[in-house]
Amino acid sequence: MQEIVNQIVDIVGSLGYAGIFIMMFLESSFFPFPSEVVMIPAGYLAFKGEMNIYIAVSAGILGSVAGALFNYYLAMKFGRNFLLKYGKYFFLKEDSLDKLEKFFDKHGEISTFNGRLIPGIRQYISLPAGLSRMSVWKFSLFTALGAGIWVMVLAGLGYFLGSNEDVIKEYLHIATLIALISVFIITIVYIVRTKSKKAIKEEI
Repeated sequence: MQEIVNQIVDIVGSLGYAGIFIMMFLESSFFPFPSEVVMIPAGYLAFKGEMNIYIAVSAGILGSVAGALFNYYLAMKFGRNFLLKYGKYFFLKEDSLDKLEKFFDKHGEISTFNGRLIPGIRQYISLPAGLSRMSVWKFSLFTALGAGIWVMVLAGLGYFLGSNEDVIKEYLHIATLIALISVFIITIVYIVRTKSKKAIKEEI
């Protein structure tokens, strides 16, 4: 495993910020490429002085948003039948798409934010957003905020923990748990605020 990590570090180092952008684009679009193996090495390279941490994080966020927009427009333009026909080649099954649509319907537009922080959902939450023709500006904003948090967490782990694989794994689990708790809290706050605004409008 350590050899694989070293290889990823070498790849990110050789491709630079463009490599981070491309890999995070893939992670957010049709190819479920794990963001952990991109941003943690990027953070480690920043610690070594071989990258600028701010540019690396920015490249990661931009790549995530670009990949999400790719999925968004794919779903919006070609529709559900297209996704079901070709999605099976990229690990997207009909029951998975059904669950994503239910998740989106239940949580509303905020799901494009908190979905970015949930493992197994972050890659595909753009699809129901595209199918429902959610505002592209809101979609981009929520996606950037959600992706930004996750990208900064991963880059921070690489920066402060270096290449210590065991320690990174331990803290990655903690970071994921914190992200999930944050998703729950933010969703509750969003729902309460939305209901309050709706009640005020009805009174008026």
